[in-house]
Amino acid sequence: MDMARPRWGEGPAALALAAQRGRLFLFVPVCLGIGIGVYFLLPVEPARHDWGWLAGAMASLGALALALPANLRPLAMACLLVGAGGALAGWRTHQLAAPVLEFRYYGPIEGRIVKVDRSASGKLRLTLDRPRLERLSPARTPAQVRISLHGEQGFITPRPGLRVMTTGHLSPPPGPSEPGGFDFRRHAWFERLGAVGYTRIPVLALAEEGGQPLGALRSRLSQAIQDRMPGAAGGFAAAILTGDRSGVDVTHLEDLRNSNLAHLLAISGLHMGLLTGFVFAALRFVMALWPGFALRVPTRKLAAIGALAAGAFYLALSGGNVATQRAYVMVAVMFVAVLLDRRAISLRSVAMAAVIVLVLRPEALVQAGFQMSFAATVALVAIFRALNDDGTWRGRVPRWAMPVVSVALCSVVAGVATAPIAAASFNRLVEYGLLANLAAVPLMGLIIMPAGVVAALLAPFGLEGLALAVMAPAIDWILLVARVVAGLEGAVTGVVQPPAWVIPTMSLGALWLIIWDAPARWLGVPVMAVAVLGWALADRPVLLIANDGAVVGLMGPDGRILSRARSGSFTAESWLQGDGDLANQEQAQARGTHGPSDAVVQLKGRGVDVVHLSGKRALTGADALCLPGRLLVTNTAPETPITGPCRVLTPRELRASGAMALMPGPEGLVERSVRDTKGARPWTARD
Repeated sequence: MDMARPRWGEGPAALALAAQRGRLFLFVPVCLGIGIGVYFLLPVEPARHDWGWLAGAMASLGALALALPANLRPLAMACLLVGAGGALAGWRTHQLAAPVLEFRYYGPIEGRIVKVDRSASGKLRLTLDRPRLERLSPARTPAQVRISLHGEQGFITPRPGLRVMTTGHLSPPPGPSEPGGFDFRRHAWFERLGAVGYTRIPVLALAEEGGQPLGALRSRLSQAIQDRMPGAAGGFAAAILTGDRSGVDVTHLEDLRNSNLAHLLAISGLHMGLLTGFVFAALRFVMALWPGFALRVPTRKLAAIGALAAGAFYLALSGGNVATQRAYVMVAVMFVAVLLDRRAISLRSVAMAAVIVLVLRPEALVQAGFQMSFAATVALVAIFRALNDDGTWRGRVPRWAMPVVSVALCSVVAGVATAPIAAASFNRLVEYGLLANLAAVPLMGLIIMPAGVVAALLAPFGLEGLALAVMAPAIDWILLVARVVAGLEGAVTGVVQPPAWVIPTMSLGALWLIIWDAPARWLGVPVMAVAVLGWALADRPVLLIANDGAVVGLMGPDGRILSRARSGSFTAESWLQGDGDLANQEQAQARGTHGPSDAVVQLKGRGVDVVHLSGKRALTGADALCLPGRLLVTNTAPETPITGPCRVLTPRELRASGAMALMPGPEGLVERSVRDTKGARPWTARD
């Protein structure tokens, strides 16, 4: 007798989906993220008819979802969400469209300050909106420009809302320093930043234009904090309370980075969680002092409303950057769950926060901050859920040791979850980061953030100095921990830049392992293993050439050898970071014998013979250097063509191709350029 075939919608796959019905919402942000990621990987921006086809496909998927059996409906919904993610990313891209400078500009620069921060070199940096540039029509003027302040400054105190002027250099946002490298142009597009540059001329004030009341308040509070708490502690306090990091010294910032404590400066999930958590607990405690009141009203919900309001003010005061917005969304979802009598901390609430962030800012998906925040949160919720389901771990830990064990466990779990993303984004692993976090993070929750809240409450009475005095020693301790840990031998290990597919693959494998509630979840492990193997086998370019010919780098036995010790410093440092090389540019330049003079540098090895010519004088003997099989790179356009059997790359060719690389291939070296990999997207259209 033949066995009856399973009816449509009752096969193994359908039944497996049905068994996961209570957890399928957790895949909503995953599907949205896949669609957003696919959009950013497209080589060409979709045309209008492409969006029309997508809309039609999504409508068809919606109709199909209604027609399919309930067990198969999630498959159609998953495809629909992938399409929705791509549509959201495309809509956001075109919504933020703004002019981008198309040439190198030198002349008067005028604009209103909207942000004050510091560059990687420690120079004060101003972001200006409503800019005016000489001989540039409003239709071609960028929405925002950013300038670093060099030379003699200090004639004004920059603050948001102040209209200023200077004379300086501006350029379009630079492209990747190597093929497949970080594309600052895409980042600048979503910041509506149309030009970047510098000035050596003093910045002068024109008028108090206003329009930035919270920015002006942030500037005043930051200055008041630093006046009350001079030195490094004041700069740190201003950074975590107001978001103004301009008072943080470069040396201290580097120590914080090399000890894995730099996250304490960024107003993100940790700070928002500590602040709103303290306000929530404090409000409940105060209301509990009046039993009659506490018994008649829902104090827990009132405290949640107060915490939401405090978080909203903190968000606005700190400038509302992407990381802080993301952090507020996460705590808001948690406190709204309290108001609705739902479980506040769960994977479902994390998924809801991720959906909100991705809908509002799809570009956040490709930012390290989003990836690290949600990686740490998902891992912590999953681990503590598993421990609570076990039910025995609390009984094995003495009550007095529980806070220490909890902090240690949180640090370990968050550190492991974010380590691959941090290593891929910053090309370094901090060996003693756990030690530093165990010594520093508890002070943030027990002293620093509570003292910051108390200081805000006492400020109207002029008594904030009392709370700041309590905060200062704790901050000094954190800075001491950072300096000591960063100074330990082997504190930082360089990490090679992984291929672009590694982190997404690793993340999908980890999410499958955490979300899927069946033995098939373990399929996530080999997926992550493939990503780790791909990272371990990653090849770096044998030769790299800057997009302006300023510097050339050849991979040698001891690391990359650079042709110049100072020129093209930003590009050279990016190359070394991608190599996982902790040397600076001067050290990398000193690794080999280079050539007959500083202006004529020869790099030879691994099948490559390249000569780098710097300046017009070096061009005088260029014809004699143009030998067969040799590559000649110049940083200056020759007045007459260089003749000979070599290949010549001048700034003109390099501007057209972008940065170039010779990569190892199965049949020898393969040439790649930024032009080959950038695609035709809105942020690259000017090329």
